[in-house]
Amino acid sequence: MQSSEDKNKSISVNIAVLTVSDTRTINNDKSGDYLVKSVKQEGHNCTERNIVTDDVGIILNILRKWINNKNIDAIIITGGTGITGRDVTPEAIDQIKDKYIPGFGEVFRYISYKKIGSSSIQSRAIACVAKGTFIFSLPGSPGACKDAWEGIIKNQLDSRNKPCNLIELMPRLLER
Repeated sequence: MQSSEDKNKSISVNIAVLTVSDTRTINNDKSGDYLVKSVKQEGHNCTERNIVTDDVGIILNILRKWINNKNIDAIIITGGTGITGRDVTPEAIDQIKDKYIPGFGEVFRYISYKKIGSSSIQSRAIACVAKGTFIFSLPGSPGACKDAWEGIIKNQLDSRNKPCNLIELMPRLLER
């Protein structure tokens, strides 16, 4: 049984950050910068960071590599979740997901609706589990990344969050 001191300790996880954009570079990727900084501020490790173009094949190559890396617990993607022709991140995720986490997109759009109203319907933000790795796919704007991190992801990746959190499910994600 855990002592009360152990219950109050946060568990650090390894997180990879992927920016999907035809225009972002490491020098102007404000959303990726925000996510990396926020991950570290919460005591987690940012083990990988990459920027790729809006191309299903390229996105899949990175995601497959990362979900097969036992040192990555979660992936946060920013970009490619809109409804234009070049927005293909959900289509890439659809090819590797084991299970969707539909509540993530629902809660994200609820948070977004309170700020931008009906424009929130244009977001296809989603989350899933693939090979025991959590994947969160966010819009590309820094504001949307902040809303998702502060309103959902930060708390769900905190082992002290009650009544439940995603960390406590990690040992059971590959059960069959």
